[in-house]
Amino acid sequence: MKILGIESSCDETAAAVVEDGRRVLSNVIATSLEEHKLYGGVVPEIASRRHAESISGVVEEALAQAQCTMDDIDVIAVTYAPGLIGSLLVGVNFAKGLSVATNTPIVPVHHLRGHIASNYISSDIEPPFLCLVVSGGHSHIVAVKSYTDFEVIGKTRDDAAGEALDKAGRTMGLEYPGGISIDRLSPSGDENAFKFPVPKIHDAPYDYSFSGLKTAVINTIHNSKQKNEKINIADLAASFQKSVVDLLLSHFESAAENFGYNKLVIAGGVSANSKLRSEAEKMCKKHGWSLYLPELKYCGDNAAMIASQGCYEYKAGTVAGENLNAYATMPLDDLHY
Repeated sequence: MKILGIESSCDETAAAVVEDGRRVLSNVIATSLEEHKLYGGVVPEIASRRHAESISGVVEEALAQAQCTMDDIDVIAVTYAPGLIGSLLVGVNFAKGLSVATNTPIVPVHHLRGHIASNYISSDIEPPFLCLVVSGGHSHIVAVKSYTDFEVIGKTRDDAAGEALDKAGRTMGLEYPGGISIDRLSPSGDENAFKFPVPKIHDAPYDYSFSGLKTAVINTIHNSKQKNEKINIADLAASFQKSVVDLLLSHFESAAENFGYNKLVIAGGVSANSKLRSEAEKMCKKHGWSLYLPELKYCGDNAAMIASQGCYEYKAGTVAGENLNAYATMPLDDLHY
């Protein structure tokens, strides 16, 4: 079964062809990142316009690289939630038009389910397992019971880990995306130079809160400027990154222990973070757990992961009609379309 995946939830316009949910035949991405760097973050209007300009060519290139035509495609899978609503609408409407024109079934895919599926195209893992989904907009601990059965065990109450890293990096004066810049700079700094608070939510031990951490690093920088003191940015970056990673993994570790999981997965854009990957490996080695990480090329937004999850959603009977809409927000474990 060949699945054409389409992804346009943020600033990447992507299309891919994946066979049987596992074998990637093509994976094409066009990004407007360089334009957004001028503004220090993604500008929704610019992202939407670039999607509209790029999507037809990206899909055409994905089909060409896979050496197939729409006659060979069995299903179209498209990201329909969550994300920037203008960006999502470009992908959803293109997919619906293509579906009608070629009489090909269309499957709506939740973006975070797609990130989890990035591990299916990077390894031979199968559910059940426990997954830490961590990105610019989301930080979830998810029990993946089957390919289409998910339970959210914990999630952020405010900012996501990736958002906190990006905003902290911007305050430090680093190049956007701040999280990537912090990761590159941190090895040259002392990660114990600064101490940051450890957020706790007493009635929800697996939930996260990153707003306080983000505010703490911003206040550290502002206070030093007011006192005309110099800060070693490499030390600050390394210390902040350590605090974020420690928080992510402490809750993930507790959930794995208490729910009895020995097969752990990390997914989402922040799964590319070198500190998170190395510390997760140490944690799992300590417990004798198996750890699965997506290949770096599949950590960020891409359409191969959408096609992969779309394959399993389709097998479970999920098919949308011409009234499919896009949604800016939607729970991972309670879908509607």
